[in-house]
Amino acid sequence: MKIRLLAIALFVHLFSSAQMGLIWADEFDGESLDLTKWTFDLGAGGWGNGEPQYYTSNESNVGVDTGYLRITAIEESFGGAEYTSARIKTQGLFDFKYGKVEARIKMPVGQGLWPAFWMLGTNITEVSWPMCGEIDIMEHVSNSLYTHGTYHYDNGGHVYFGDQTYCDVTQWHVYAVEWDEFSIKWFLDGVEFYSANITGGLGSKEEFHRPFFLILNMAVGGYWPGYPDGATPFPSHMFVDYVRVYSPTASIEDAVHMENGIGLYPNPTNALLTFTGVDLNDQYQIMDLSGKLIRQGTMDSSNELSVADLVDGLYFIEIRDESGLLRKRLRFVKSN
Repeated sequence: MKIRLLAIALFVHLFSSAQMGLIWADEFDGESLDLTKWTFDLGAGGWGNGEPQYYTSNESNVGVDTGYLRITAIEESFGGAEYTSARIKTQGLFDFKYGKVEARIKMPVGQGLWPAFWMLGTNITEVSWPMCGEIDIMEHVSNSLYTHGTYHYDNGGHVYFGDQTYCDVTQWHVYAVEWDEFSIKWFLDGVEFYSANITGGLGSKEEFHRPFFLILNMAVGGYWPGYPDGATPFPSHMFVDYVRVYSPTASIEDAVHMENGIGLYPNPTNALLTFTGVDLNDQYQIMDLSGKLIRQGTMDSSNELSVADLVDGLYFIEIRDESGLLRKRLRFVKSN
């Protein structure tokens, strides 16, 4: 039932704006974290913020349960740290420049808890932080009645600006940013609460005209929230229902590039998909949201595939090499 309702909601939401097309999503409907989409940051060391937790990939700290991503902070000794938690990211697997990104999240409250949904510039390994840029879609600290939206960059040193908005984070909310060549706008449940002007790299903001990748994590302690106290609940759970990324349909070439060399267009489509980066005799499988196999076959030299016979909706397509090894899992929308 959850899958069917999600499919309907996603379809309605997607086509409410003719200017946006879905290019990447995780609905967390599997039995484990999809490692074709996410990887882990691991370890302790403070993470630049004096945080006392150790990030792990342990099932106790991160998993997919009953249709939701779960990130759990635990008070326990591990690797010399006093707490464990998790931090997952799409670095090396998916990035994008310009569009809309949103997630439906429910979070815990408690002194020292610091859940976040945010992005870093893909070139961080080349130029370091803050020169890579950072966009914090949502951060919540301790027992605050507010969530924060912030952006960080370099202008002769670290500079940041942002705003906050009232939010009961223990309930489900949709946190989002819309980002184009002119501005970054922050939204809570569809209501804008902050906007930043980035036109032409204004004020040394050229960082925000390059690709970014996604991060979800829950820190424990650190310079901003402070240390947990005796009333902080452990274990504490952060739940994520979905993460979705949309791109202006006019930027389809960017969307193709974002899928690590294997892509498809147009997306949405009413009849024909054209693929980039696939090889002759690659195998394909088309599945619906429930995972049911709809069609399978072999790519030919045209790199095109007709989907005119499919009913309108969201589909997954897996591209595998001749030996059956998965190369890429993509999404597309069929719409008349």
